[in-house]
Amino acid sequence: MTTAAPPRGGVRQAVPWALAGLLVLTAIAYPLTDGGTRDAVSWTIVLLGGALSVTHAGLSRGARTGAGVLLLVLVTSIGFEALGLATGFPYGSWTYSSVLGPTLLGVPFLVPLAWLMMAWPSWLLGARLAAPVRPGRRRAARIAWAAGVFAAWDVVLDPQMVDAGYWTWEHPTPGLPGIDTVPLTNLAGWLLAGAVLMTLLDLLVERTATGPAIGAGAPFLALGWMTLGGALAHAGWLDLPGSAAWGAVLAVPVLAVLARQAARSRR
Repeated sequence: MTTAAPPRGGVRQAVPWALAGLLVLTAIAYPLTDGGTRDAVSWTIVLLGGALSVTHAGLSRGARTGAGVLLLVLVTSIGFEALGLATGFPYGSWTYSSVLGPTLLGVPFLVPLAWLMMAWPSWLLGARLAAPVRPGRRRAARIAWAAGVFAAWDVVLDPQMVDAGYWTWEHPTPGLPGIDTVPLTNLAGWLLAGAVLMTLLDLLVERTATGPAIGAGAPFLALGWMTLGGALAHAGWLDLPGSAAWGAVLAVPVLAVLARQAARSRR
């Protein structure tokens, strides 16, 4: 007696969901740990998140897109981070601690992996949010939404990383209300870097994508957990109420647009 092999589409969907599930479980452990264990959890989160992004891009839009996402995000992130360290542009002046381990051009390996974890889900969400926009303006809307989502993620993350001792800002003020450890220049820098990166990702997908795309639920789960779940952790366990509040506030317009799209699709 033989059993039928699972449909190829089912396998393509299952792998990203498995990686997203492992990422969420690992992220839940972050506020419950400290010291070296917390550092190991941080590394595990970004490795799982990076693997999810590359795997989903490859399974969804072809191997060339997956490889392109990996190379493009790593090169862009190291370029922006190294420029920022050397000149203070576009984020402001900061220093990394030695706890993050090996570096390239002064940039710890963990940092470009974190970019990789969040860049692809941000682009996917930007594409979803911009879908109703008329075709002539859709690319600009997609890039703007994706860059905004990408920067909003850092609004939640950066105070957490400063609190963990991973880096320190030379001039942390003025910052967003309720956040006194991260300057507003960092947000401006992330918006600029996000716009550049999302434009490059958009062009990459346009030129390399092949085959029918699979659903984006797994990357959206990772993105949602790392922002809203992170905000919850900040409020309940990490004593970072300011970034928790901003995480919730910045999620409102995204959720409102998604709810409006869902309502229209049911008509």
